[in-house]
This record gives sequence, structure tokens and C-alpha cells, in this order.
Amino acid sequence: MADQIRVLIVDDIPETRDHLSKLLGFESDIDVVGSAASGAEAIDLATSLNPDVVLMDINMPDMDGIAATEQLSRTLPTTSVVMMSVQGEADYLRRSMLAGAREFLVKPFSSDELTASIRQVYARERDKLSRMTVAPAQAAGSGGSAPTPSGSGEPGTVVALFSPKGGVGRTTMAVNMAVAAATELGKKVVLVDGSFQFGDVGVLLNLNPKNKSIADLVPELEQAGHEVESIDTFVINHSAGIRVLLAPPSPEMAELITPSGIRRVIESLRLNHDLVVVDCTAFFNDTTLAILDAADVILTMLSLEITSIKNMRLFLEVADQLGYEHGKVRLVLNRSDSALGIRIADVEHSIGRKVDETIVSDGRSVVYALNRGVPFFLSNREAQVSQDVLRLARSVVGERSQVAAGESSAPKATQKKSLFAWR
Repeated sequence: MADQIRVLIVDDIPETRDHLSKLLGFESDIDVVGSAASGAEAIDLATSLNPDVVLMDINMPDMDGIAATEQLSRTLPTTSVVMMSVQGEADYLRRSMLAGAREFLVKPFSSDELTASIRQVYARERDKLSRMTVAPAQAAGSGGSAPTPSGSGEPGTVVALFSPKGGVGRTTMAVNMAVAAATELGKKVVLVDGSFQFGDVGVLLNLNPKNKSIADLVPELEQAGHEVESIDTFVINHSAGIRVLLAPPSPEMAELITPSGIRRVIESLRLNHDLVVVDCTAFFNDTTLAILDAADVILTMLSLEITSIKNMRLFLEVADQLGYEHGKVRLVLNRSDSALGIRIADVEHSIGRKVDETIVSDGRSVVYALNRGVPFFLSNREAQVSQDVLRLARSVVGERSQVAAGESSAPKATQKKSLFAWR
């Protein structure tokens, strides 16, 4: 018999408590162990019943769901809270997640949404506990050393794909380069969707961010000095041979991701992967700058368009102000064979430096693969655009040692400048 998920229902409306109890009563793996009409009563019952999951209404008269969740998170850290509310505003979501809630359901919700949320938060907590139990034994057996990718003894390479202008194929390139590095070069690769408001990585790979995303890590990211222990729970294994950490399922959840949080995610992922590919959003904000700072290599993409060239010139000036070392920023010209009246030499003259890599245009292969949700590197590996992506992946994989060598021989920058006062 499968493990029973012990659930406590908290809502100040008796009809709602009764309705939820009846809905969950049809599920063989869920056992409603009690119900409470207030936050204070919920804390008392939870302390005595020790439920696996608490369904918590956010608006209650004596103690609201957020205050109750904060207390439960401190006293019963292994109990997961699923917050319920008729209001879906970002402020309610943010406050709930910071209080320690693991899921947020907007009323009215379906029976399937309810049971799926309960099972998901329960599975995450079980997985987290099992890995916390196994980790000390593994550390003792390996002399306490941190896990490393491919037995290399070194952390993996972090590559950020950025463009100061949208529409240049940044996400398409990030997805296919990650697939190329995994399938052709045998690297352990994780792809992070760093466009937290409107990420498209899930679309290109036929993945649903509502199942797992970086937003689910928010409670752990907000705990200063706390390791991101359950990150593997939210990374999806894709059939293309890569692992994927998706952006939040809705734009308002992007504000939950902080610069310190995304830095901790990246540092955690690089310990267990050869290559961490981050697809950044096309504009500057504090989280994007945190990603660029953490990256070993920044692939900046542009196209043969005057606005793209102008924005790239401005970005390179900003990169200099930020004190990025020589070789960290590399220029990738996409659709480089497009006959638009602008030559590569014109681009290089305008921005004052050479283009490092070029990718040919192949609209037929790229768009067809995009609409199918299959990377073109898999569907048409022999195409020239796929070969260009593979060449880029090879270059990136070997880039870390070259940059490191350049850093050791070149003098260190005096002090990194700040782009914005609030950084």
C-alpha cells in the first residue's frame, strides 16, 4: 500500500472545510487527519497531528494564513503548506512564499489541481529528506569532498547567453547549444531559463513550467546561508539528454527571484554539471547582472540589423564599466549570411572588435523544429546551422581553461565598478 499523505485543512468557512474533506476523501493515498477554523487552531492541531501537508486559507479572522505558515515553518519544518486564496495578486504570492508556503492555489480550483499540488509538495519534501539523509554518508565515504561533474575535480563552466535586443535567436541558440554539448560532446548539461518573466525555454522543449520551476525554490533561496538542498527536485530531465530548470509559470512570480538567490542556484548547479547554460532576458535588471557576474563566459548575440549593432556597442561599453575580464564576453553573430546590405566587416568596424563566432541562417529548419517543440540539432543534425552550433559548443567547452590562463597572466582589475547604485 502506498504511503498515506496526511493532510490538515485550515479554513474559517465550515462549508469549504467540508467540501475539501469530501474531495480528498475520494483519493486513496490522501488521509484528512483534521480541520481547523483559524490560524491559531491550525498551529495547535498541527503540533499534535504532525501532518505532511497543510491546506491553509490566507484570509482568516484571528491569525491569517501567512502568520500561521511562518510559525509552522519554524516549529514543523517537514510539514509543507499549500496556501489557498481567492486573490491571486503577486503580493499575496510573494508573502506566502517568503512565509514558507510550498504552493499557492487560487480559488476556485479543480479537484485535479488540488490533489496534484498536495502530491507534488509531499514528493518534494520526501525527496529533500531522503537526500539530506544520504548526503552525510556520501560525504563520509568520499572524505567530505563536494560532488564534481564527470570526476574532473573542478566545478563546471557557466555560460550566459545574452543579447541587448530581443529577436536575435538567443533562446533557440541556448537550447540547441545545450543539446549539442550533451549529445555530441558527452557533457552533463543543465539549461536554466533566466528570462524569469517571459521565458520560452519550456516552449522550445515541450515542457510545462507549472510542474516544476525555479519559483518553487524561493523559500530556500530566501534563507541566508542555507544551501539549496532540493534543487535537483525542480530540475527536469529532458529526453534530449539535458536537464532543465524552467522560469516561473507566470510573470508576476519573477519578482520572487532575487540576485543572491539566482547566484546560489548557479553555484549549486555548477558543482554537479560540466556545463551550466543560462538563457538571460534581453534587458538589464539586477538578476540579469547577477547571472552575468557569475558566468565564466558571456555569449552576446547580435544580428545584421542596425538596432542590434547599436545596442551591442552600448552593451560592450557597459561590460567594460563592469570590469569583465578579457575573453569573458564573446560576440556571436546569428544569421550571418543574411543579405541585408550590412557586412560582417561593417559590424566589426562599428562595434570596434571582432566577431568571435557566426551562425548561418536556416529559417526552414529552425522554425519547423521550434513549432514542433524539438531542438533543430536533433531533428536536422546535418544542417549547416546545426554544425555551427556544435562548433560554438566545442568552443565554449574549451573556453574556461583559456580564460583562466588569461586571468593568471594578466593583472587583476583594480575594483569592479557598479552599473547601478542599488547593486
